[in-house]
Amino acid sequence: MTVQRKHITGKSAGHTLGLIIAGSIYMGTSSPVQAATEKKSYVAPPFSSFSSQMRDALTGTGKYEKPVWNLHDALDLPEWLSMSLEQRTRYETLDGSYKANSQGGDQQIAMQINLSMEARFGHWRVGGEFLDSRQFGADQGSRINNTHVNEADFIQGYLAWADQNAFHSGLGAEVIAGRQTLNIGSRRLIARNVFRNTINTFDGLRLRVLDYGNWQFNAFVTKPVGRYPNNSAQLLDHFHSFDEPEYQTWFSGGFLEIFDLPWKTNAELYLYHLDEGDRDRNPTSNRRYFTPGMRVYRKPAKEQFDFELEAIGQIGTVRASKSASDGQDLQHRAWYQSFNVGYTFDLPWSPRLSLEYDYASGDRDPNDGKDERFDTLYGARRFQYGPTGIYGTFARSNINTPGYRIKIKPRHNVQAFLSHRFYWLAEDKDAWTTANLRDKTGNTGNFVGHQLELATRWNVNSSFNLETGWAHLFKGEFAKNAPSAPEAGDLDYFYVQSLFRF
Repeated sequence: MTVQRKHITGKSAGHTLGLIIAGSIYMGTSSPVQAATEKKSYVAPPFSSFSSQMRDALTGTGKYEKPVWNLHDALDLPEWLSMSLEQRTRYETLDGSYKANSQGGDQQIAMQINLSMEARFGHWRVGGEFLDSRQFGADQGSRINNTHVNEADFIQGYLAWADQNAFHSGLGAEVIAGRQTLNIGSRRLIARNVFRNTINTFDGLRLRVLDYGNWQFNAFVTKPVGRYPNNSAQLLDHFHSFDEPEYQTWFSGGFLEIFDLPWKTNAELYLYHLDEGDRDRNPTSNRRYFTPGMRVYRKPAKEQFDFELEAIGQIGTVRASKSASDGQDLQHRAWYQSFNVGYTFDLPWSPRLSLEYDYASGDRDPNDGKDERFDTLYGARRFQYGPTGIYGTFARSNINTPGYRIKIKPRHNVQAFLSHRFYWLAEDKDAWTTANLRDKTGNTGNFVGHQLELATRWNVNSSFNLETGWAHLFKGEFAKNAPSAPEAGDLDYFYVQSLFRF
């Protein structure tokens, strides 16, 4: 489900597209912008568990109601100090297999505990966030990795300065330095993970400038943080190692959003640069990419059409393999397009029907020195291609996928959706990347299959919600017959999840 966000509507309200995830629920001193709207109505978070992304330092407003059960009131904390605690438990089971040389199903209990604090002193803030992500029930055949587990580590530790009227210019400005999470634009390239059990984080500096009601600009220079350990056997043994920045890698970029263009549209323009080097613990693909892109969208509204169009290019070089002794670099040229159009009916349950289409280029061939396989960088994919966790069937690479989605809201605190997508390989001689299946001859064809997904979420109150979902992959010719393909049966994935927020 595409995450929809509020846009700026004037000097006293706004949307934080480049919101830095401060990790604290709204429990602090009201800003001048917020004073007139102290009482906020509850707004449902995205369609999965959502860490405490509550307060925008430049607009002073929170996106969500203060949780019914909260530590700030329970501990009688001062107004300048915020604290939040979240606990999520998800049981997930997979019947069948789709990855190369695998067999049977899998199951897992994924647990996540998140504790965050932030202290505010005038224009200054200092904050930190501790995350413990674990799994139980996996075995040697589960192939767990550091997207499932990151035990007892700090994902944020930052010093920030913000002024809603910087130097009396009428512009809001914010600077954040230190370890931080990033959640920018459509989240296809840079995201704070929601469904996934672990979260991307970065060490560096970020600048945000907001012209209320008109535009917003974000710039950042960071080093991505590597999650350790990244060895399956060590993760199964609950071996602990603190995360470390990837000292030989730089990730930077600029992002501009323009609000309220004609026909109620918003536009985004951006350019990201990734310069990746080898790390001591393991070699990398030495990706050196420039990634320019643009997005134009109109938010859903009753009895109106909405749409989203995003186009992204990539140029640079990438190593042919991760072997440190292999010095061959391929010329990287890749692209991605996403388009969806929807309509929200003025009927009971507010149904919205949307048609979707995505294309991500493929074809990595060391023999011709070229790589056209699109790289989604640090983006999230659950909101488009189904649950991740032990499922994660598709990613933004070498896919050609149309589909449709139906969303309903039977009650103010209940939402559900049905999604149906069809998947072909963009290049039939390249890989289905998430399955590591490839037929270099192209003789197996390019139809991977089609996926049906159902999910529902009940926000019991602002501190507790329940969610469940089911996905079924009807395997196509490629998924059944490609070299090293597992048994031909279809896949069924099911999960049930609870989230407490204090």
